[in-house]
Amino acid sequence: MAKQLVLISHGSFCEGLKASTEMLMGPQDNIHTVVLEPSEGADDFRQKLEDTIKDFEEFVVFCDLQGGTPCNVASRLLLEGRQFDLYAGMSMPMVIGFINNELVNLDEDLVEFAKVNTMKINDMLFSSDDDDDD
Repeated sequence: MAKQLVLISHGSFCEGLKASTEMLMGPQDNIHTVVLEPSEGADDFRQKLEDTIKDFEEFVVFCDLQGGTPCNVASRLLLEGRQFDLYAGMSMPMVIGFINNELVNLDEDLVEFAKVNTMKINDMLFSSDDDDDD
């Protein structure tokens, strides 16, 4: 079984991130989402997360926000002995980095990949104007 990616978030952010990523990268059967609904608490979310990962041998979890319920629940699983990588602050570049790693069997640093692919476009567009005058 291929490495699985589990996206977890407050509300439907994780589902939207998966759908948007699939627009670019095609269907991704190894990406799963777990949503914390407004009416749910930590115990409800934990049950949904455990149901999602119960058959996974190797998986990675991306969450929306450090310190929020989804991240805290996943952190608790780590503290209880589950083995997986947990990242907070998920973004489309991180998800694409994960997919690329799996496609070409790389182990690129996903945080660094996200940093390199996060930029203020204004700076990129207008910084070269000054350099061209020299």
